[in-house]
Amino acid sequence: MRAPLFLISLALSSAGCSDAQDYKEKTGVTDSAAPDAAATAADGDARTQDARAIEEETERYIFAYSWPRQVGANPDLVSVLEADASAIRDELKVEADDLWQSAEGQDWEPRQVSSSKEWQVVADIPGYLSLSGRITSYSGGAHGMYGLQSLVWDKSAKKAMDGIALFRSPVALEQALGSALCDSLDKARETKRGIPVDRGGDAFFDQCPAVNEASVLIGSSDGKTFNRIAVYFGPYVAGPYAEGDYELDFPVTSAVIDAVKPEFVQAFSVRR
Repeated sequence: MRAPLFLISLALSSAGCSDAQDYKEKTGVTDSAAPDAAATAADGDARTQDARAIEEETERYIFAYSWPRQVGANPDLVSVLEADASAIRDELKVEADDLWQSAEGQDWEPRQVSSSKEWQVVADIPGYLSLSGRITSYSGGAHGMYGLQSLVWDKSAKKAMDGIALFRSPVALEQALGSALCDSLDKARETKRGIPVDRGGDAFFDQCPAVNEASVLIGSSDGKTFNRIAVYFGPYVAGPYAEGDYELDFPVTSAVIDAVKPEFVQAFSVRR
């Protein structure tokens, strides 16, 4: 596999947009502002049992952040996501203010910047909750950016971690998947492109990215153990922006379990 180009820690999965109106249509963000994370947190413990949707729009930015009811069953995870939402919104506000200040006295008008994250359940098994976070952002350029973030919540340790953190290393998982990873990616790329992929050539987007350029999502088909995984490559990783992203699904095998850290092995099983 090729050497990593860059690490995408926050992978992104609804199409990027060229203006604020397109963004609203893609994300479904409403025009009315919703309570912010800090204000909603004051509602008390009862609200942690519900799904949450935080939405805010000003002249300068659009912000949206949400999670499903399964998250609400874990109050400590709610606190983690509330902090994440506040940090993203604060960063977005600074970005928007900087953009508008730079436009003062110029002959161009700044566009609304935007950022959203939508958490969805990948698997809810005894001891763990696995999530994927759809992220989109727009900073005023030709197009937005998007991808997927992985999060696994250890219910007993009350700890959030990236999916790849359950494995001894990205290289260990890569070796466990073997040729299936690159072969699956090439098949998906050929379907999109309509031409064969020459992995032995010089074209950068014909090469096979390393696992540390991906987000690794941990799933379950039986609701009891983790028995499947998905490797997600965002835009610019396995192909040009116009080609989009790639999500490749694999069953958990004995080789994959061998790549899991000892403290998490009991949560995995071979998919039959």
